[in-house]
Amino acid sequence: MQPPANVSDSVPIETAHEDMIHDAQLDYYGKRLATCSSDRTVKVFDVVEGDSSKLSAGQTLKGHTGPVWQIAWGHPKFGQILASCSYDGKVLIWKEQPQGWTKVREHALHTASVNSISWAPHELGPMLACASSDGKISVLTFKDDGQWAADIFNGHAIGCNAVSWAPAVQPGSLITPQQSQQPIPGQSPAQSTPSVKRFATAGCDNLVRIWAFREDSQSWIEEDVLEGHADWVRDVAWAPNIGLPRSYIATASQDKTVLIWTKDTPTSPWVKTALDPSSALTSPVPGAPTPAASPAGKFPDVVWRVSWSLAGNLLAVSCGDGKVTLWKENLKGVWECVSDMNS
Repeated sequence: MQPPANVSDSVPIETAHEDMIHDAQLDYYGKRLATCSSDRTVKVFDVVEGDSSKLSAGQTLKGHTGPVWQIAWGHPKFGQILASCSYDGKVLIWKEQPQGWTKVREHALHTASVNSISWAPHELGPMLACASSDGKISVLTFKDDGQWAADIFNGHAIGCNAVSWAPAVQPGSLITPQQSQQPIPGQSPAQSTPSVKRFATAGCDNLVRIWAFREDSQSWIEEDVLEGHADWVRDVAWAPNIGLPRSYIATASQDKTVLIWTKDTPTSPWVKTALDPSSALTSPVPGAPTPAASPAGKFPDVVWRVSWSLAGNLLAVSCGDGKVTLWKENLKGVWECVSDMNS
């Protein structure tokens, strides 16, 4: 393997937050940046065209009474919509109106910190999943009558840290039509394939749980449980599906490991593979002491976040030592570190 390239063209951006920033997300087109902080605010900036290192003055959204952990942009087909979750136990949904950003929904059914939020694939309509320290998961759904409906159910006994939606189509549905499904006249087999409502959650019980919506009972059921971590699972990310006949889920844990879970067919079991940071030739930090070698399969510190590229073939891993590494599966099915960046 070639030594990974060091990503050196990162540029710091001033946001004027008064405390630690917990999340930053670009919108669908990469033209707006939203940030959230322990100062209890969300800020929305326009990215200056031609210079991504410059931001407009931005607008500050106030409504939370505690640190804001995460933000999530809705799909632009539903307008300019942004959701935020906080230690105050609330989820706020903001929408840009002619007069500026306005709070259009306050979701306050949780009794503890809401740690993670995730919008469903746009094919499913405006749906937002929320994960809370009270151990419950809630799903907000925008109805035809203009109201938001909320489903809430028990997820992880001692708290839920993260949530991530599965793609709206079954793996392989774009290249292999489902034999049991009769095509709809005027549509291709891929278009007539029913959408799938499914997401994964990561918990303080060291487990990842997969939930699916049952149309017959109109309820969410636990479809699978993934066991493999030895401590809290801090993050979970379901890879986008570009039509290939396989599902990928990445999980990050307090136990300093990252696991890649794969599933070849709807009936096959999930198979886990651990990333091996000891095999990566990471770039040294100038002036920093050489870090002690970590055990095989373990990162130097707690792994906090994992995130897939839009194509689902590149995984970013954010570690507590301030380093972000990029991983890719080679033709032999082995995951390799292809790049790294120091914060």
